[in-house]
Amino acid sequence: MLLPDSASSARWENDDRRYFEEAFTAAGVEFSIVNAEGDAAAQQTQAEQALTNGAKVILLVNLDSGSGAAIIAKAKEAGARVIDYDRLTIDTDNAASVYVSFDNVAVGKAMGDTLEPLINALGKTPARVVQLNGSPTDNNATLFREGYFGVAKPHYDDGSWELVADQAVPGWDNQQALTIFQQILTDAGNSVDAVFAANDGLANSVISALKTAGLEPMPVSGQDATVAGIQNVLSGWQSMSVYKPIKAEAEAAAAAAIALLNCEDASALAEGNVLNNGKVDVPFIKLTPVAVTKDNIKETVIADGFRTWEELCVGEFEQYCPPADQR
Repeated sequence: MLLPDSASSARWENDDRRYFEEAFTAAGVEFSIVNAEGDAAAQQTQAEQALTNGAKVILLVNLDSGSGAAIIAKAKEAGARVIDYDRLTIDTDNAASVYVSFDNVAVGKAMGDTLEPLINALGKTPARVVQLNGSPTDNNATLFREGYFGVAKPHYDDGSWELVADQAVPGWDNQQALTIFQQILTDAGNSVDAVFAANDGLANSVISALKTAGLEPMPVSGQDATVAGIQNVLSGWQSMSVYKPIKAEAEAAAAAAIALLNCEDASALAEGNVLNNGKVDVPFIKLTPVAVTKDNIKETVIADGFRTWEELCVGEFEQYCPPADQR
């Protein structure tokens, strides 16, 4: 299992790692999980080492499609199979055997659908909107943007919303996101009404900049249902996060990995779904994301055991949580 980093999102080490460990331990297969910490060359070295050690299946979260394609090619040379996990390796004939992820356009659309009525309710004509997108090297970021832009475009076209800035954040780097958004605020004279932030880390950077500028909360999206993201939702600084049930994603990927290990056809698990990577169709095990707002935290991330009130309701956030007897 080749994880990408621990900086862009807390999910990789806090969630994906534990769910894969549980799934592979239960299945009784030999496995290793390593993290490239944002270094594509290091990830290629990790892949080569895994293959040298006899890996038959590589689960890959690529850092960019170029290095991802190189890893897939190396694996195929070694007689191993590759699963693209969460991120599709695009524009290559060296495709993975199967892709396991969420419907990533639907992730962005969930952001758009949740923020749309909130932005309209502001009563601003036009409402001034910022799109703070994920990394330009991550195909998922392109799909997330496609989802929320699809909801926003009719409003941009009819003049009810104005697109103030549409900015990518290299490497999903939260510190760069803070700098980028501070500059957007400066250029706009602090006249921003809503922000499509592509994940909770970027949303937190937006919120930090808003607080520093002395601005009030506004509609802000997010993704990954991280502890910090849900705390921001509870406090009213973030309108929503997209919950991608990572346990289900990891378990689906683990099942596909075990099928490949047993020389079975993992594409059957995709139930006929495919996604074109720009060159070839890749079998796609597609999962459904869920929009989380303050109103459904208990019924979604808490009910699934993905988050607990104990980890959310600490420090300044305790005041925003339900009474203990209602949790």
